[in-house]
Amino acid sequence: MRLIGADGQQIGIVPPEEGLTRAREAGLDLVEIAPTARPPVCRILDFGKYLYTLEKEDKIARKKQKVVHLKEIKLTSKIKEHDYRTKLRNAIKFLERGDMVKLTMMFRGRELSHINLGERILNRFVEDVSDLADVEKNTGLEGRAIVLHLQPKPAGRKKQKSVTKSAETQDEQSRTEQI
Repeated sequence: MRLIGADGQQIGIVPPEEGLTRAREAGLDLVEIAPTARPPVCRILDFGKYLYTLEKEDKIARKKQKVVHLKEIKLTSKIKEHDYRTKLRNAIKFLERGDMVKLTMMFRGRELSHINLGERILNRFVEDVSDLADVEKNTGLEGRAIVLHLQPKPAGRKKQKSVTKSAETQDEQSRTEQI
C-alpha cells in the first residue's frame, strides 16, 4: 500500500503491517483514503478529527446550496389591469428572490373558444418580466389551462430594485390617471 504520513509527506509503498506499526508509534490511526487505487492509498491521521472535518465540510456545502421554490400565479383571460399589475408585482418579487414562477392561464366555460386572449395576456406577462426571467417550459394548452414556467436569470437579481420601482411607478401613474 502507498503510505502518506501525518504531516502529508508521502512515505512510499510499504506493507500493511509496517503502516499499522508506524500509526501506533505516532499514536494515530491508519485510514484507507483511496481503496480502489493500485496500490491502495492509506494515511496516518487522527480518525476522529478526520470525521469532524468531513462533517464540517458537508455542513458548509449544504449551507451554500440555494433552495429554489416553485411559486404559482393563476390568471384568467378576463383579468383587469389592477389585478394584472398585482400579480406581476408578486411574480417580480418571487423572481428577485430566485424562485421559479409557474404561470397558469385558466379558462372557464366558453373562454376556451377564445384562447388567443389568454395567450396575449401571457405574452404580455412574459415580456414584462423578460429582464428578470426566461421561459423554461411552455406546455401549451393542457385541459382548460395554459402553463408556463419562468426561470429567474442569474443577472436579474442585480436589476431588482429598478424593476420593482418601475412597476410601482406604473401603478401610481395609473392611479393618478383614473382620478
